Formats: sequence, C-alpha cells, structure tokens
Amino acid sequence: MTTVPVKGTVPARGHAARGEARRLVLRRLADRLWWSLCAAALLGIVVPVVWVLAGVVGKGVRGWQWSVLTTTTQGTGGGLANAIMGTLVIVAGVLVIAGSVGVAGGVYLAEFCRDGRGGLLRGASEVLAGVPSIVLGYVGYIVLVVHFHWGFSLLSALLVLSAMVVPYIVKTTEVALRNVPTAYRDGSEALGMPRTYALRRVVLRPAVPGIVTGLILAMAIAIGETAPLLYTANWSNGYPSAHLLHAPVAYLTYPVWTFYNQPQASAHRLSAEAALLLVALVVVLIGLSRLVVARTQRHTEGHRGAR
Repeated sequence: MTTVPVKGTVPARGHAARGEARRLVLRRLADRLWWSLCAAALLGIVVPVVWVLAGVVGKGVRGWQWSVLTTTTQGTGGGLANAIMGTLVIVAGVLVIAGSVGVAGGVYLAEFCRDGRGGLLRGASEVLAGVPSIVLGYVGYIVLVVHFHWGFSLLSALLVLSAMVVPYIVKTTEVALRNVPTAYRDGSEALGMPRTYALRRVVLRPAVPGIVTGLILAMAIAIGETAPLLYTANWSNGYPSAHLLHAPVAYLTYPVWTFYNQPQASAHRLSAEAALLLVALVVVLIGLSRLVVARTQRHTEGHRGAR
C-alpha cells in the first residue's frame, strides 16, 4: 500500500528547522555577548588593581632601604620599625576583641537566636557596618579620648576599630554556620549529644573556612584604616608601650597619608615604603587565610570520611 504525502508537510518541517537554527544562532550570540560582558567587567576590576599595585610596588622598591625595618621614625626620616610594630599590635588586638565578639554574635544569631529577635540584631549590625569610619573615629575621639580622658591611646584605637569590623565577622560567621547541612545537627541530636558539644565538635568544623575569611577581612580592614586611628591613636615616633591609656601608637597608614604631602624626599620615601609594607601584609594575610582554609577543609573531609 502506497502512502500519499500530505500537502504542506515538508515545507512545515523545513520552516521549523530554519526557526530552530535561528534560535540556536541567537542563543550562541547571547551566550558570547554575556561572556564578553563578564570578561569586560573582570578587566574593569583587575586592570585598576594591577595598575595601583604596580605603582605602589614600583615606588616602594625604587627607594627601598632595609634599614626601614629596624630603625624608628625621626621626624620625616628614619625608618618604620615603630609603625610596623604598632600595626601588628593593633591588628592582634582587633583580632582578639572583634574576633571574640563577632564570632560569638554570629554563633548566637545562627544557632540560638529566635526568629523574632534576629531581625533587630541583624539590622543593627548592618547599620553599624554602614557608618563611615571617620564618623566612628570622631565618636571615639569625643567619647573615649576627651570624655573618658583616655587620651590618644591603644585601647581607644582598638575599641573603635573593633566596633567597625565586628559586623563583618558576625555576618560571615552566621552565613558559614547556616551553610552547614542540617543533617549534621540532626545526626548529633539523634546520637544524644548535648547541643553545645555538638556545636563545638560537629557544626563548627565545617564552618571554620567561612569564619576564618571573616577574621581575615577584619584584619585587612584594620590594617588599611587611617581616619579612626588619627582620632584615637594619633602618632608616635617610638615603639608601642605596655600602657593602654595615654600612650599614642604608630601605624603604617599614617606616613602613607601624612608624609606623602611633605616636601622632603625622605618623607616621600617613607610614604612609598609604608605603602609597600601594607601591600605585603595584606598578601601575607591572604596567604595565611588560604593555608588555614585548605588545612581545615582537609581536616573536615577526613572527619566526614571517618564518620
């Protein structure tokens, strides 16, 4: 029996094939356009960063002197040993104060806070994160330096910087804990573990990379801030003392901000070298964070396999 072809069938199939081909071409063009825009956006971020870093490193290396690491600042000359030590002390203090408060706040919001209360605390944290650093520095100057008569001091600087970076640590800690699978909590509860023990031994371990990222971000912000320290720590040509009050502290961002506008060549050299040291410190922090994250992830994977 011979099948008679229906009129219009072949042209309809050909028309559908041509339409599908056009749609495929349009999808490919849209895909290429999208990736081109992504590449352009990436270049828009990378090129300025590389340009700035190249300028900072070039100026710092051009007049670099190793004595800058061992001698203190004398007026607009000398070295930056006092500023290096002061920066390290400030970063360590911020890590202790802001790290303790921020991690505890993130754990509370993620694990213990009720839904009705969490919104207010998160909103307050976001508002605090949006306050300009110079405003926090001025408030710290009025309240701590003047009203409480603490003077320019290390403690005033630590409290202001800690208040500035705590919201970032709280947010990253909460997000890291909320990304831990619920099965971890359910399994520990099924095994009869107390809630605090399960949090310490089971839930926190997978969240360590995120928490470390928040701490590294806080330290990087503390390293690069100038305005709050101008109001609270001022400047000193000597090393940091053991006194928390009435003792100004040196830090690396001060010569970058102040010495750059001085007419002396030695001041320009110190400004460039301080900027180079700040870049080096940030790079070291990034390297340490990647190392810690890699180690904790390996430990977590081994822990999961053992379980």
